[in-house]
Amino acid sequence: MAVVTEIDRRSALRAGAGAALAGAFAAGCTESEPAQHAAARPASAPPAPAKQPQPAAQTPRPAATPRAFPGQPEQIEHGPRDRPRVALTFHGQGDPAVAKAVLAEAERAGARVTVLAVGTWLDEQPQMARRILDGGHDLGNHTLHHTSISAMSEQEAYAEITGCADRLRRLTGSIGTWFRPSRTQYATPLVQKLARRAGYPHVLSYDVDSLDYTSPGATAVTRNVADRVGNGSVISLHFGYQDTVAALPALLDTLARRGLHAVTTTELLAS
Repeated sequence: MAVVTEIDRRSALRAGAGAALAGAFAAGCTESEPAQHAAARPASAPPAPAKQPQPAAQTPRPAATPRAFPGQPEQIEHGPRDRPRVALTFHGQGDPAVAKAVLAEAERAGARVTVLAVGTWLDEQPQMARRILDGGHDLGNHTLHHTSISAMSEQEAYAEITGCADRLRRLTGSIGTWFRPSRTQYATPLVQKLARRAGYPHVLSYDVDSLDYTSPGATAVTRNVADRVGNGSVISLHFGYQDTVAALPALLDTLARRGLHAVTTTELLAS
C-alpha cells in the first residue's frame, strides 16, 4: 500500500513538472514569434517606405476690416504728399473678364489696387471677391445698385450702403476696407454719417479722375492721369471698360518713370 502511494506521488510530481515545462515552452514560443519571423525575413528586403506628409491646404487671404486713420479727414481725397505713393481705385462692376485682365496687368507690374465693388455685381460674380483679395488688393463697398446716392432718402441711402456691406461680409467675412458713394465724387454730410453708422470710419473720394468711363481711348486715359497725378494721389478708374485695360501698361509705366509706386489705399495711408 505504502509503495503504491509513493509511486503515485512521484508520478503526479513528474506530470506536474512536465505540464509546467510545456506551458513555459509554449509561452516562450508565443513571445519570440515576431523575432523568429524577423529572422526569417531576407536581409536584403528594404524597409517599408515612410509616409510622405501631405502639403497643407492654402488658407485664403483674410479680408481686412475698416480702420480709422488718425489725422485723416472723414472724407479722404488723397494720401500724404511727402511719399511717392499713389492709389489706383477701381469702381467694381462690368465684364469679369475685363476685371481679371485689369488685375493681371496690375500684378505683372507689381502694383496693388483698391476695388470698390457694386453689390449687385458681387451677386452676379461672387468669385471676384476672392480673386481681388487673393491678389493682395483692397476690397471695398460701392453701394448695392450704383445709383445716385446723393438723391436718396436717409433710409434708401443706408440700405444701399448696408446692402453691399452684407454681401461683402457673406463672401469674405468683412464689410470691406472702404466705402465710396455712387455717382458722385464727394459724399454729402448725410451719406458720411450713414457710412459711419454702417461701420466705415472714412469715405473714400479721389483727387484724380481718369474719365475712363467716357471711353476716350487709352491714350487719353493715360494723359488724364499723368497730367494730374502726384505724391499721395487717389486715382479713379473703372472695371468694365476696354480703354482702361489698354491704358494700364502705359499708365503704370508712366508712374514708374516718375518714381511713384501704386499701392492699396490702406498702404497709402499707413505710416
